[in-house]
Amino acid sequence: MILVKTIEHLRLETERLAQGKSVGFVPTMGALHRGHLSLVEQAVAENAIAVVSVFVNPTQFNDSKDLERYPRTLENDLKLLKPTGCAIVFAPNAKEVYPEPDTRKFNFGKLEAVMEGEHRPGHFNGVAQVVSRLFDMVEPNKAYFGLKDFQQLAIVKSMVKQLQLPVEIVPCAIIREKSGLAMSSRNELLTEEQRENASIISETLFKAKELMGQKTVQELKEWVVGEINRNPFLNVEYFDVVDDEQLQTVKSWNEENTKVACVAAFCGKIRLIDNIVFN
Repeated sequence: MILVKTIEHLRLETERLAQGKSVGFVPTMGALHRGHLSLVEQAVAENAIAVVSVFVNPTQFNDSKDLERYPRTLENDLKLLKPTGCAIVFAPNAKEVYPEPDTRKFNFGKLEAVMEGEHRPGHFNGVAQVVSRLFDMVEPNKAYFGLKDFQQLAIVKSMVKQLQLPVEIVPCAIIREKSGLAMSSRNELLTEEQRENASIISETLFKAKELMGQKTVQELKEWVVGEINRNPFLNVEYFDVVDDEQLQTVKSWNEENTKVACVAAFCGKIRLIDNIVFN
């Protein structure tokens, strides 16, 4: 496994190791956990080489304190990546990724007007900026994204289509802790007590799936918010049941679409997201 920090070095090593064969890519912001490693393992299994980027992207944080708080653990990330079979770790600094400010404005229409987009203005534009730049640098055949960031996955697919990029986007299953809590780098910022209580989020989503036919969509939404907010450690920012393509609110269970329940909640100052497919 090779650590590279410049685009020039990245391209030299990618060319040397892949020799024209398939390159799998996993973009990350570091603070790796088992969820990330499952993406890397899939990329290793399906390609000649796997490249992992570790870059905390400043343009996707609309809260400077959140950017400061985000964990940076490159040394530990490298230790975790070594056994996966990952060939190259690309850990550039901000100047390497953004030699000039990226002023591009993407339009994702309805996709970015709801949920994360509504509560984190500018976030998805920053995601599209960095992912498109990383795709340009790595030139992967396949790129792997976790389904935990369900809306982000839809945005990346839309961006690839808009820019006509020759990369296949591969969605990967959510990996959960034993308690059911969706794995996230932000979990590392939770106290032990907070972590224990945060598992109520996924527990409530799983119960909601069972109750799907017994309550109307609106009743179920109210029930989920009430259940999570009953816990003194938690505060729901949003909960919605949306279709899996346009991410628009589902009005009735009779609609012919795949329904996904998506939630964002604060545990103390730490913001956590999760989702579950209802059918």
